[in-house]
Amino acid sequence: MKRITIKTNTIVSFGLVLAMLAILVGPPLRVAQAAALTGKKDTMSSLKASTLSNHTILFTTPTGVVAGNTITLTLTSFSVAAALDFEDLDLSFDATPDGVCDTGDTEKTLAATPSGATWGAVRTSATVITFTSGTDTIAAAAEVCVEVGTNAESVITGIERITNPTAESYTLAIGGTMADSGSVAISILADDQVAVSGTVSESMTFSLGATSVALGTLSTSAVTSGSHTVTLATNGASGLVLTYAGTTLTSGGNTITAMSTAAASSVGTEQFGINAKDNATPNVGAECSGSAPIAAAATGYSTADSFKFVTGETAISSAAGINSTSCTLSYIANIAGATEAGSYTTTLTYTATATF
Repeated sequence: MKRITIKTNTIVSFGLVLAMLAILVGPPLRVAQAAALTGKKDTMSSLKASTLSNHTILFTTPTGVVAGNTITLTLTSFSVAAALDFEDLDLSFDATPDGVCDTGDTEKTLAATPSGATWGAVRTSATVITFTSGTDTIAAAAEVCVEVGTNAESVITGIERITNPTAESYTLAIGGTMADSGSVAISILADDQVAVSGTVSESMTFSLGATSVALGTLSTSAVTSGSHTVTLATNGASGLVLTYAGTTLTSGGNTITAMSTAAASSVGTEQFGINAKDNATPNVGAECSGSAPIAAAATGYSTADSFKFVTGETAISSAAGINSTSCTLSYIANIAGATEAGSYTTTLTYTATATF
């Protein structure tokens, strides 16, 4: 009996050895392993507590999504509107991840239930949104974009959004029956807005480029002219006006006739006038210049080669605030053969007034 027992044990031991060898030399088992999602982010339109917010969710799936799989978005403690449906959702993918939605993305067709290439997109609960593939797939290494709320536009512009919870740190869990999964940290704030205020004071600047203009010796055979610049700026809502006051050229009791209406230079005729234009006859002056908006020559002083002198009138103006503007005021003088000899002068006062 002992010999029989020994033989039996030997046979059993040899069988176990063979079984172990078969396992060792057999083909390795292939087990599908889930991978971690990469490039995950959730960009929200508001991080303020108890406030409606859109979500733009991006992630890259190393394994991809096969037919029949689901993608779930779980926002614990958030409140997904009960009326939220596929019209408030967009699902797209980009075979070449670029970190943004829509640019280069291929939109998926969504409906309430999956059918063929159409994905089902529903609010599964107050904290979960689920996308279910019918026969459609998403390739491995593709970047997936989910838009939730009024930023969803592939079907119609979305209406329903997600309500933020109280101020605290939360997690968006991305999973489902697809092979890959991951999460995104979200910080909800008591208030996500900063009120920034400042005051802009009313302002106006005005300067003269010169305080004297020498016309030289006046002649019956040629017009004499001269000019100077003025610089103006204001933030007045109704702009500004530049007026002038004074007399025509005077020598004792004698005067040179002021140009009471706008007219061209007439050599041999007594004239004294000004304008704020780039003139050809005589060749004097320049257009107002600067970075828009700027001031401009006023009516009566805004036609090239036409001059006028009426004390108290506006020579330059603007209807609203202006940036720094440089304008040139040009003077002309003509005399007649009977114009009395003498040294003719005048002093003009320029006044800039802004309306705020």
